[in-house]
This record gives sequence, structure tokens and C-alpha cells, in this order.
Amino acid sequence: MRTVRIVYWQEDDGMWVGYLESYSDYMTQGENLDELRENLKDILSEVEARNIPFVRTHEDMAV
Repeated sequence: MRTVRIVYWQEDDGMWVGYLESYSDYMTQGENLDELRENLKDILSEVEARNIPFVRTHEDMAV
């Protein structure tokens, strides 16, 4: 098992919104945190399978 960093918050309407820190262009939501996390896992799977074109990412670079 591995870990990825996620960013999330709760909207005024009660929905949870978030994204994978490495793929911040792809936001999703859920009615609760568990649903949000499952949706984020789906996004990660799609990105890693290269089913989403033109994915931008970032990483740390030593200089």
C-alpha cells in the first residue's frame, strides 16, 4: 500500500470537495469523506492508466 497526499474541504452545502495534490487540476466531490476518498482513488486510477489526456503534474526537484 502507498499513500498520496490529498487536499479537501467541506462546502457550505455539506458536500466534501478535494483533489490529489499531485494532480490538482482534477477535483471531485462526495457526500461524505469516504465517498470523496473513493472518488479520488478513481481519479488516480484513471490518471495512472493514462485514460486522461494532457495530465499536468508536479514534483520536487533537487537543485
